[in-house]
Amino acid sequence: ANFYKETYFSENKVLDSKTQELIALAASLVARCDGCIEGHIQKALKYGASREEISEAIVIAIGINAAAIVDLTDKAAQKLDVEHFPAKPKRAI
Repeated sequence: ANFYKETYFSENKVLDSKTQELIALAASLVARCDGCIEGHIQKALKYGASREEISEAIVIAIGINAAAIVDLTDKAAQKLDVEHFPAKPKRAI
């Protein structure tokens, strides 16, 4: 509870509440926390975020998650000594 209070309600916080909620929304999406997603959307709206700003936060989360998957698949491919996306596809004869 103290961590939550210090993060969101401290007089010493640097980010405004709207920005905090947009970041929290993106993090919640990546973490796949359903309850968190709903709560942070509602709080972002409460603190003045537009639907477009919320949409942009969602798109950022998509990009981060996609990059993480590509990174993990590259590592898996390296362990298997295969290339998922060869530079020159083989032609059928």
